[in-house]
Amino acid sequence: MLRWLPENVSTYGQEIDFLFYLIYYITGGIFVLVAAAMIVFLVRYRHREGRRATYTHGNTTLEIVWTIVPALILVVLTLLSVPTWSRIKSHVPQTDLQIRVTAKQFNWEVTYPGPDGQFGTADDLELENEVHVPVGKPVRVILASRDVIHSFFVPQLRFKQDAVPGRDIIEWFEVTKPGRYEIPCAELCGFGHSGMKGWLYAHPPEEYEQWVRERWPSS
Repeated sequence: MLRWLPENVSTYGQEIDFLFYLIYYITGGIFVLVAAAMIVFLVRYRHREGRRATYTHGNTTLEIVWTIVPALILVVLTLLSVPTWSRIKSHVPQTDLQIRVTAKQFNWEVTYPGPDGQFGTADDLELENEVHVPVGKPVRVILASRDVIHSFFVPQLRFKQDAVPGRDIIEWFEVTKPGRYEIPCAELCGFGHSGMKGWLYAHPPEEYEQWVRERWPSS
């Protein structure tokens, strides 16, 4: 199987990859069939001396088939996609770990609520272009934008969500493997778009606890 997506380190990435490759191979197969038919028609019905052109209104049965088959494919893809979409987008797992990510031109402002669990208080921790999370624990993300539309994208997590001014968008992810993963902006947002990126650090649980103790020694 041809694969080019980056390594999956998300709990729901396998489901997204399945749908991606399924759609890819369906559309790829249809492209090959259409291209092959075009070549056959170009060769078979090319201009030849003494051959007269004829008019045809088409084939009703064939037209019905190529209308019904794509419609059925779309219905099946919808039935396969809805449970995955619902699990990822409509249900945020219970967790005590949440962060606020505010996009602006041209960086990511990441806020941790501190030991009191409340944003906007004195013990908040603010980082620029830097997210630290533990492996094996759901992370609740409150995503916002200060100016234009940005898009928070972590390819290895199969996580991509636009950040829109005036809205708090709740998303989540859970990392399965420690590592350092790039966070680019996937929305053309202005002159500094290409340089707008951050890093997500996924720590083993004990290493993350050490990171927390270093930020809040009295907690």
